[in-house]
Amino acid sequence: MRKNILVIGGTRYFGKLLVQRLLSAGHQVTIATRGLAPDRFGARIGRIRVDRRDQDAMLAAFADAAPYDIVYDQMCYNPLDAAIAVKVFAGKVKRYVMASSIEVYRGQLGQQDDPFAETDINVLAQPIDTHYPWHDAALATRSYVAGKLQAEAYLYRDGSLPLVTVRIGHVLGGPEDFTGRLAYYVELVRQHAPLRYSNASAASSFLNPQAISDFLVWVGAQDFHGPINAACDGALSAFDIYHQAAIALDAPASALPVTSLTRAGELSPFDYPFPFRLDTTRASGLGYRFGHSDDWIENLIRQHDLAFV
Repeated sequence: MRKNILVIGGTRYFGKLLVQRLLSAGHQVTIATRGLAPDRFGARIGRIRVDRRDQDAMLAAFADAAPYDIVYDQMCYNPLDAAIAVKVFAGKVKRYVMASSIEVYRGQLGQQDDPFAETDINVLAQPIDTHYPWHDAALATRSYVAGKLQAEAYLYRDGSLPLVTVRIGHVLGGPEDFTGRLAYYVELVRQHAPLRYSNASAASSFLNPQAISDFLVWVGAQDFHGPINAACDGALSAFDIYHQAAIALDAPASALPVTSLTRAGELSPFDYPFPFRLDTTRASGLGYRFGHSDDWIENLIRQHDLAFV
């Protein structure tokens, strides 16, 4: 059945794939962005130009909008954003899907060896900092982890949106991946530089953009609520990613363990002292099956290698 869907964001990275898949499924799609990044969807989508962080602008932009079947909020980074979402969309949407993150479990690192399940965080008990300058761009990176967790806490505590929070594993993409995290490892291998690592067995959970966009489409079509983890099988440590790159590029690998905390600044993007994996039992119990990182990691590495040429 054709649905009226709003995507807040949707012009970068896996957000573009999400919009493309929704269009391919025959849905009516509108994107809400600041209008700074171009898109290639032409007349196939509607567009609302608005600053997601501006409450008055959001209220004005959606004052006369028809109710949405689904809102995908790709840009909810903190409790202020969550509060705006409640004021704008409460009573006007049948399903609200917030893109959350594996990072909400970061405070649990080292407390268990098993992958993190959704119930390992009592999100309703999380404090919400009402004084922190959440919209200060200079603090965006520093506040990301606490912001995502407190955004979830606000939304669940308020309870007025029909909410799903998708706790997304680390997304590894091709050359369009603006984070540069996979490119970091490919460049190390290309330069025949050693990887300095802290724990070769401290694997984390990953997806590629296709996997997370497919999952988000599926989530939108279901009727469950609450948090749900999203990750492919085949967790990888920084050590594993580096060696995968070396194998894919048929290049030598040299990895050096770092034992001194004074050298922590040398560690790479996905280097963790403890395992940082997601338990996807809830998704599988609801009927969804993720793929395996082996299905796509080599191809992504080769895409990055070609991008350097």
